[in-house]
Amino acid sequence: MKPGRRFDPVTLQILWSRLISIADEAAAALLRTSFSTIVRESNDYATVLMDANGDSLAENSTGIPSFVGLLPRTLRHMLAEVPVEDLRPGDVLITNDPWMGTGHLLDITMASPIFRGGRIVAFAGATSHMPDIGGTLWSADCTEMYEEGIRIHPTRFLVGGRENRDVANFIRGNVRVADQVMGDIQAQITAQAVCARRVMEFLDDTGLDDLTELSAELQDRADRAMRKAISALPDGTWRGVVHADGYEEQETRIECAVTVEGDRLTVDYAGTSPQIARGLNSVMNYTYAYTVYPLKCALDPLTPRNEGSYRAVTVTAPEGSILNPTPPAPVNARHLTGLFLSGAVYQCLAQVVPGKVVADSASPSPRPVYTGRAPGGDRFSQVLFGSGGMGASAHADGLNTTAFPTNSGSGSIEAFESSAPIVVWKKDLLPDSGGPGRFRGGLGQEVELEVMTEEPVRLSLISDRMKHPPLGLDGGGAGAPALVRLQDGRTPHPKSRSQLRPGDRLLMHYGGGGGYGDPRERDPAAIERDLEDGYVTPEGAIRDYGRKG
Repeated sequence: MKPGRRFDPVTLQILWSRLISIADEAAAALLRTSFSTIVRESNDYATVLMDANGDSLAENSTGIPSFVGLLPRTLRHMLAEVPVEDLRPGDVLITNDPWMGTGHLLDITMASPIFRGGRIVAFAGATSHMPDIGGTLWSADCTEMYEEGIRIHPTRFLVGGRENRDVANFIRGNVRVADQVMGDIQAQITAQAVCARRVMEFLDDTGLDDLTELSAELQDRADRAMRKAISALPDGTWRGVVHADGYEEQETRIECAVTVEGDRLTVDYAGTSPQIARGLNSVMNYTYAYTVYPLKCALDPLTPRNEGSYRAVTVTAPEGSILNPTPPAPVNARHLTGLFLSGAVYQCLAQVVPGKVVADSASPSPRPVYTGRAPGGDRFSQVLFGSGGMGASAHADGLNTTAFPTNSGSGSIEAFESSAPIVVWKKDLLPDSGGPGRFRGGLGQEVELEVMTEEPVRLSLISDRMKHPPLGLDGGGAGAPALVRLQDGRTPHPKSRSQLRPGDRLLMHYGGGGGYGDPRERDPAAIERDLEDGYVTPEGAIRDYGRKG
């Protein structure tokens, strides 16, 4: 053991793994007790264990990347409103402010102090996407944040373990599916209680008084790992540009510059489109999360994440841009911008470490949100998460229908259908949708949904990639674009609300991932396998790979 350090490397790894397991167990509690399918089926949540300073110590293994490193930032905003010296055992704080939290009102973040011996030794935190937050549904067409739902300023949801009825009644009275929303909030409280119990057991078993020294050592270790990975890159600046469909005729542009100086890396988005009066704006927290996550995946994928993982990375975006909007900009569909950032960052890194990145993936994919009344009169609000293809790498084909950089999923179709009067008639892979290349992009999918209500329902579509499909790398071709239409040929607005009649069927194509490398260099045996599997049609093999019929 080195002087000044209490933990040898083996012990440190064991303790670190156990802390991660605590965050994972809290996540399991959240999943098992949540009410909405958006959490228990689509993976839109995160749990985090933080030290007494509010720094991230361990994150659950499968949390949504948009929550990476953000709970500590949110906690600091909470503690600015409710000072740490005023906290008592059993208190649970809550907020959904987009600029304090994860970027839109639908994500509620909660945090609670963990006391031992009369003092705070840690904080438990959780974030999850609510099935509803009032306002005009989850949509991209609002012109101000105030239209998008209720905003909860940082406050106590539990006071000494008792529900703050004023706050609870305020939330319950302003959402469409109150039982689901309040159930998901209670699931977060349960998750934090599990985290607190396991932290107490951890301290008892290890003989530690608190987590301060361990946290400092773990953060330093994560910091050293990332700095080592950055130091392996040559100094320099590399640039990339990606385009998004934007809103109607107002397309958007993301300009990215990655600069390496020694063991530090800076990502600057100067030149990016200004913020717009529609809900595509990505607040700086969200921009930060979807910048550092793909960097971590590419440069240091194996070291567990904590606060130290991101010390060496700086992310900047012009204030007033679509990546750093000022309130009260609408932000409800911020993922329609944020999910493009990995493509911009990887364009830059491909110029210096091409073997460590993937071509552009088909995120963001279409997301339909249905709201109405079921035949029995009960109100429902249900979203279907689906995924297009993942981009190929320099070593392998992209994964079919796999989201990146997010890791949300559609979950069980049976659970979806049991929660809303919507029938999924088709969910098939789309042949020829993967971008051609030496390694092919992952395939997208075709999904068909029918409304089975007795009265009209409201549909809110949140989609992109129709004009700008995922790009390939190193000569690889683009994946197939997304498509949304009704069975009678009508085309609903891809980023707004419309009304559907009973029996209407919605057809969606989720795009394919970009290809990697020259398609003419693809292994003929791989082309034959694709033909046998139906991933590529004979016409596609001739057109994209020059295969003779």
